Amino acid sequence: MSTQNVNVSKPKYTFLDKIKAIGPAVVITGSFIGPGTVTTATRTGADFGYALIWTVLFAIVATIILQEMAARLGVVTRKGLSEAISSAFENHTARYLIRGLVGTAIPLGCIAYMGGDLTGSAAGLSTLTGVSTQILGPLVGIAILVLINFGPFELIEKVLMVLVATMAVVFLISMFAVGPEWSEVAAGLVPSIPEGGMFLVLGLIGTTIVPYNFFVHAINARKAFSSTDQLELSKLDIIVAITIGGLITAAVMITAGTVIRGASVESIATMAQALEPVLGDYAKIFLSVGLIAAGLSSAIVTPLGASYVLAGLFGWKYDKSDKRFFYTNLSILIFGIFISATGLNPVFVIISAQVLNGIILPIAVILLVMITSQSRFMRQFVNGKVSLCLGILISLVTLFLGLKSFISTVSALAGS
Repeated sequence: MSTQNVNVSKPKYTFLDKIKAIGPAVVITGSFIGPGTVTTATRTGADFGYALIWTVLFAIVATIILQEMAARLGVVTRKGLSEAISSAFENHTARYLIRGLVGTAIPLGCIAYMGGDLTGSAAGLSTLTGVSTQILGPLVGIAILVLINFGPFELIEKVLMVLVATMAVVFLISMFAVGPEWSEVAAGLVPSIPEGGMFLVLGLIGTTIVPYNFFVHAINARKAFSSTDQLELSKLDIIVAITIGGLITAAVMITAGTVIRGASVESIATMAQALEPVLGDYAKIFLSVGLIAAGLSSAIVTPLGASYVLAGLFGWKYDKSDKRFFYTNLSILIFGIFISATGLNPVFVIISAQVLNGIILPIAVILLVMITSQSRFMRQFVNGKVSLCLGILISLVTLFLGLKSFISTVSALAGS
C-alpha cells in the first residue's frame, strides 16, 4: 500500500478529520457484504467450523491493498479505472478487446448480483412481514431506484454507513452470544484447506474481492479527496471500512461454526433456528434485519458499478445528469426486479456471469496493479516495492481463482 517516498511535508490531520474522512470505502464494504457473502460464510462455518477463518483474513488484506490502489489512482489521476484502462494500451486491437470484455462481463455480473441482492433483501423482509418475496423484491428495487437516481451521493453514503453499522451490530452480537471456542478460532487463522473446502475458499475470496468495486472506488475517492495530500485519509478510510467488513464476514462464519456445524444449510434461516436457544424469539428477527441490511447495501452499489464502468469506457459523465448513466442504473435494476418478481431461477445468467467474472477478476486486478505501477499515470505515487509484490501475489491468486471458476462453470454447463 505504500508509495515511493516524496520529499514534501505531510499535512497533520486531527482525530476529527480522520473520522470525517471515513465514508467512500464504506460504500465498498456495503457492496461486498451482500446476501451471497452472508450465505457463503454461513455455509463455510456449518461445513468446516472455524478452519477457513484465514481465508477471510487473506481476502480482507487483499481487498485493502487493491482498493487502496484504486482510490490512489482516482485521487492522483482524477480519472476512473476504466478511463485509465482505455488509455493504457496503444494497440487498438488489445484496447478494444479489453474494453469489450470489461464492458460486457461486469454489467452482466451486476445483473445477476442485482437479482440475488433484491431476493435476499426480500427474503429478510418476508420473514418479518409474511409478504411474498415476489412482491417485496420489486418494491425494494423501486426504493433503491429512487435513492440512487434522485438522492444525492452523500445520502447514499450515509444510508450505506447505517446499513453496514446494522450488520456489524447484528452479526457481532450473534457471535459473542453463542460463545465460540476462541482457541479454535485462533487455530483457524493458520492456512489449511480441509478436504472439499476449496470451493468455499474460492467463494469467500470471490465474494470479497469484487471487480466492479475497483471502478466504483476510484471515482468515489476522486470525489471525496481533492488532492494527493489527502491520500493518508483515503488509506485510513479503506483500512477501517474494509476491516469492519471482514469482521462481519468472520462473525457470520464463527456463529455458524458454533451453532450449526455439520448441519445442511439452505439459507441463513437455518442459523436463525439454531440461535433461538440463545436469542429466543428475537433470533429470526435479529438475523432477518442483518440479511435485509446485507441485501440493501449491496443492491445500492451494484447498479452504480455497471454505470461507472461504462461511463469511463465510453466517456459519459459519472452522474445521473447523463441520461446514459441513468438508463444503465435503470436497466440493471429492471433486470434485478424481473428476476425477483417472477421467481425465475437465474441459473443460466448466474453461470454465464460466473464464467465472465471468473475471467474479469484477474484481468481487473492485473490491470489495476499494472496501471498504478506506471509513473506516466501515477507520477511519483506509483506502487512501492511492497505494494507491487503483494499486488503480483494477489494477481496470481485471482488468476488461479479465475481458472478454477472457469473450469467449474464450463463443466457445469457441459453436464446440464
